[in-house]
Amino acid sequence: MKKNIGTGDRFLRVMIGVIALIFGLSGMLEGTLKWVVLGVGAVMILTASIQFCPLYTLLGINTCKIKEKK
Repeated sequence: MKKNIGTGDRFLRVMIGVIALIFGLSGMLEGTLKWVVLGVGAVMILTASIQFCPLYTLLGINTCKIKEKK
């Protein structure tokens, strides 16, 4: 897998993922919404940790700065 998530994007994904997990586990949400929020949080943290987003590949987005080889 080629990395397509840059540092800034990675930071935002971790922050959104942590906030989503906190909301999902805090008991503030119930039912299906709770599970959707927990899923979104888990996916955000997972994609940030592996620095690859399949949706970005489909959309042709790349926020990772590519270093040029000398």
